[in-house]
Parts: sequence; structure tokens; C-alpha cells
Amino acid sequence: MVLTPGQRNDVTQAGALIDGYEAGAVLGDKGYDSDDLAEQIAEAGAAVVIPSRANRLERRALDQNLYADRNKIERFFGRLKQYRRVATRYEKLGQNYLSVVFLAATLISLL
Repeated sequence: MVLTPGQRNDVTQAGALIDGYEAGAVLGDKGYDSDDLAEQIAEAGAAVVIPSRANRLERRALDQNLYADRNKIERFFGRLKQYRRVATRYEKLGQNYLSVVFLAATLISLL
């Protein structure tokens, strides 16, 4: 997990997050539709399951069944935001905020 400023686009950190991991596929939403990221995922030997943006001239094939599994991740983040300290970010320091996020994630996984 990488904590970034709110105005920073998530796709800027995606490459660092997947670096060094082996996966069969990498799932993402249209916000992660980047040629550089898709190339990095393909070089790692994983399938790119990211829908193409509307303005892309050459559309990427998408495995709809695998992409539907992304919903589980979205539901997890929805549950994570139910914790008030996570949603409103009361913590001033990034380290403390990440600790609260990890604690909330642990509680969700135990339920």
C-alpha cells in the first residue's frame, strides 16, 4: 500500500505496486488504462484486465468474467470507508493514517 496526496492520480503509483509480484492477471478500472502500465503488466507475464477508455483508438480485449471479480475489491474499499477515522482522515501523519487503515482492513477480514 502506498499513501499519496489526494490530488495525485493513482496510475502514477500502480507500476511500483505491482513490481516484484507474480500474478495471472492485473485488474483495474478505466483510470488505469495506460500504455506504460499495460506494457509493464504484460512483461511480468500477467493478463491486462483493464477496460479501454472511450478515447482510445485501438481497444484492448477484456475478459468480462475476470473483470467482474474487481467488484469484490470495490466492495472491500466501500466497507473500509465505513470506518469514520479512515473516511475522514483524522490522523495528521501518514504513518498513523496507514496504521488505522491496516487495523480497519484487519477487522474487515476477520468478520
